Amino acid sequence: MFIEERHQEILKIISENGRISIGEIQEKFGVSVDSARRDLRILEEKSLLKRTHGGAIPIMQVGLHYPKTWNAAQMETIDANLDAIAKRAVEFIKPNDAVYLTSARVGYLMIKYLPTNIEYTIVTNSIDNASILRSYNNVQVYVVGGKMRSNGRIVDSFAQEFVRNMRFDISFLTGAGFSASFGVSNGTAETSAFQRTVAENSRKNIALFPNQKIGHNSFLKDADAAKFDVLITDWDAVEDELSKIEDLGVEVIIVDKR
Repeated sequence: MFIEERHQEILKIISENGRISIGEIQEKFGVSVDSARRDLRILEEKSLLKRTHGGAIPIMQVGLHYPKTWNAAQMETIDANLDAIAKRAVEFIKPNDAVYLTSARVGYLMIKYLPTNIEYTIVTNSIDNASILRSYNNVQVYVVGGKMRSNGRIVDSFAQEFVRNMRFDISFLTGAGFSASFGVSNGTAETSAFQRTVAENSRKNIALFPNQKIGHNSFLKDADAAKFDVLITDWDAVEDELSKIEDLGVEVIIVDKR
């Protein structure tokens, strides 16, 4: 089989299955691990796929929008990598910290791991987060005000003004993509403006991104990669993009597969 034919087959498998592993390429085409990695690198350079540590996944569209609604009760079944990121993130919270907690799914997952033996403050723009946090006796909770979206999140101009008048010891932020060249990015202007305001008003910014979002650029930029002190990602993130991010002075933490 010619290399071009192999590449077409690789792209077909990714299209049908949503991903392909290095091991699958080796087994199906009888090539070495180096050849398999080279195939994926060539296809990524042509913007035909996105590499991960163990293989490749389809490229996400720049204008991709995530569902406007999601069921918080279903978060227990989320991918293990996102849950592992959430568990690692809460270790940064210290006594008396003022914390901004993202309204994204990873923020919801963080709640079950929050420390209960110290006192601190949490600011959140998620109605779902706030409804659970009210039972935490050791946490002071501030809910960002403004127009609520159908997914229970608040990011409008009122919300931006709310957090503009606050300062945070630590902020946990995420988005649609994180790359060394474009930083953190999102799909809507309101979300980007809100997150930019939070990041500007925080002493320590921590980015929480699963592997499929590393190296991806979404429609609108929130903040430069260098604005973040720490990136927490998972074991399947591609190493060369993480190296570029580290070169910008960002501490990269890779959670272990459980």
